[in-house]
Amino acid sequence: MSTSVLARERTVAGPGFNRWLIPPAALAVHLCIGQVYATSVYKASLVEHFDTSLTAVGVVFSIAIVMLGVSAAVFGTWVDTGGPRRAMVAAATCWATGFLVGALGIATSQLWLLYLGYGVIGGIGLGIGYISPVSTLIKWFPDRPGLATGMAIMGFGGGAMIASPLSSTLLGWYDSSYDTATGLASGSAVAKLFVTLGLVYLVVMLFGAWLVRVPADGWAPRGFDPSTAKKKALVTTESVSANNAVRTPQFWLLWVVLFCNVTAGIGILEQAAPMIQDFFRDGQDSTVAAAAAAGFVGFLSLCNMAGRFVWSSTSDVVGRKNIYVLYLGVGIVLYATLALGGSGSTVLFVVLAGFILSFYGGGFATIPAYLRDLFGTFQVGAIHGRLLTAWSAAGVAGPLIVNGFLDARGEPGALTAADYRPALLTMVGVLAVGFVANLLVRPVASRFHEPHSTEPTAEHPPASAQGEDTTAEGVTPLAVVAWLVVGVPLVYGVYETVVKASALF
Repeated sequence: MSTSVLARERTVAGPGFNRWLIPPAALAVHLCIGQVYATSVYKASLVEHFDTSLTAVGVVFSIAIVMLGVSAAVFGTWVDTGGPRRAMVAAATCWATGFLVGALGIATSQLWLLYLGYGVIGGIGLGIGYISPVSTLIKWFPDRPGLATGMAIMGFGGGAMIASPLSSTLLGWYDSSYDTATGLASGSAVAKLFVTLGLVYLVVMLFGAWLVRVPADGWAPRGFDPSTAKKKALVTTESVSANNAVRTPQFWLLWVVLFCNVTAGIGILEQAAPMIQDFFRDGQDSTVAAAAAAGFVGFLSLCNMAGRFVWSSTSDVVGRKNIYVLYLGVGIVLYATLALGGSGSTVLFVVLAGFILSFYGGGFATIPAYLRDLFGTFQVGAIHGRLLTAWSAAGVAGPLIVNGFLDARGEPGALTAADYRPALLTMVGVLAVGFVANLLVRPVASRFHEPHSTEPTAEHPPASAQGEDTTAEGVTPLAVVAWLVVGVPLVYGVYETVVKASALF
């Protein structure tokens, strides 16, 4: 793929382009980078291989999330101006390189190389890959922004649903002594897993980059007229630049909302597989097998993915502020119930965790549409990138809170439900802070708006372009292939998730 092919002007869609090719292009990237949520499958193996603590290995995950937010903030404007294809190729290169360098670190027992590879380099790929399809989809679907962001980001939640069973299968292939009871594999097997995932993800992400297009300036879907669209509270038809957005109280209130929602979920998600085993421990042995625990990780990924699509689409009807009242308010009740009574029943534990993760995923998918409502589409990608620094902070805070409590309570393999209670109740307080911050969100003051001479966007198309739509929406061979590329792995993930999670019941 030559450099000229990556230029934004080479990605502008021509007549007859099907906008429904953009969701699989976005999913091709997000299904790959969503693997970051499946780290708990081989976490115990890394702890044993490096002969270190849960916290030390958890730092790898935290570094990746920190770099996600930092790179999204730093490169957000670059993504908007340079176009999604260039950004997606950069993301694919960094993400694959991160796996290969991380594999070298595991093979040579150099933990710092794992930090550098999967954490730093891979984390940069995470950030660029995360935001590059989002702003593009919003521009293709101005009539349904919640649906659009849900389609873009649901793949990130579904990535672990595929990577979790796939990783378990590959570890079994690479290590004949792979212990299905404890989930422990040799370091060499984990290194081979990293190489395999890195190469596969590179191919799939480059396919998405080749597929993606941006709409022409002033394009709008047939029949869509923003001036006559139903008005909702907090929805603006103005535009706010990224530099002005960070000066508004609305940006920082949403920063707190995202930070609290992510902190409350990410620490638990990162600890998902051992957590369910610890909650149902009978002496030294758990009643939940390692294979079922891996299925639980996949089940949470399914809930995470479904929540990103369902709840974000629902926000198009009920409004962004109201949907966050649901995420944070009901989340408080669910976390408290999990802390105080979650160990009474495996079914109750799984159901509570499933709803919590659906709200967690929904919060991620709805935030770009919330930003679009408040600040317009002018630089929504750059604004979104800067807001993701909240994710970086939460990626440190969440695992540190949970792992810190657990390290103080005992050794891995000997923890019980009671050892998790302080961490879970702490998360209840965190969610309460986010709940209040969301209630304080108000429309952005007019002094932050851009002049109306702003470059045309889907919200401010030139009069000659309003309502014009020369794109196609029918089924084409390319559309079928594109959806198969992302659909087949998703079906595999769902099937494996249902089979393995059934052991929990």
